[in-house]
Amino acid sequence: MGEAHVKTLDGRTAVPPPAEDDAPSASFGGRLVRLRSPRTPRLWFEILLIAVSYWVYSMIRNAVPEQKAQALKNADWIWRAEQTLGIAVEKTVNHAVDSVTWLIVSMNYYYATLHFILTIGVLVWLYRWHPGRYAAARLALFATTGVALLGYYLYPLAPPRLMNGGGFIDTVIVHHTWGSMASGNLASMSNQYAAMPSMHIGWSLWCGVMIALIARPVWAKVLGLLYPATTLVVIVSTANHFWLDAVGGILCLAFGIGLAFAWYAALPHRLPRRVAAV
Repeated sequence: MGEAHVKTLDGRTAVPPPAEDDAPSASFGGRLVRLRSPRTPRLWFEILLIAVSYWVYSMIRNAVPEQKAQALKNADWIWRAEQTLGIAVEKTVNHAVDSVTWLIVSMNYYYATLHFILTIGVLVWLYRWHPGRYAAARLALFATTGVALLGYYLYPLAPPRLMNGGGFIDTVIVHHTWGSMASGNLASMSNQYAAMPSMHIGWSLWCGVMIALIARPVWAKVLGLLYPATTLVVIVSTANHFWLDAVGGILCLAFGIGLAFAWYAALPHRLPRRVAAV
């Protein structure tokens, strides 16, 4: 049947209101728009979300079966691939830096601590001074970390220091420093064969990109870009990762940023700095 119309007193035709069946669809669309719009984050929710998310990430990462034989086989393949590409200099860097005790000990502590401290620090900075951009940046970080779990499950990989006959130096054990949960007395608490991708690179590059794109002082932008570059040197010098593990971390970050862009229709630094509280 045709659509019903009502004649008003002045002779004009009034269009009837939408049918009730359309209301749920409109309501869903409105909720979706609100979810995809930047909003002021709530402190209690963010603290809870970060704590639970990291706990879940650690549980899943360490629950992935430690497929030692396959991990060592994959490490040999990576090493041969890098030799073919002419970039297999990790052992040279590892031995050279290890000869400077104060430097390698500093790198051990850098490897163990800064990826937690600076990542949380950048999240706090975004939350406090760029709340409108915080949710998109946080989504990029979480998506980066989430997709990395697939890498740990699908491609177990031993770090260079655990290769059979690789000749790499495990700098934490040699220098007796508390430098990694994957070495020494803490080794049983962490999956030692989850080296691909490198989240030290994924997280540090996320920090560097956010700082470089959002911070205003030039010195801050420079330091932001130096952070992932320094991290790359550290993960290789301590024999915790191959160069190609870093490439894996970069690809994970590309996925995370792409997902944030698809959801918010803009990169984090393109969103408004502040939004009205909801």
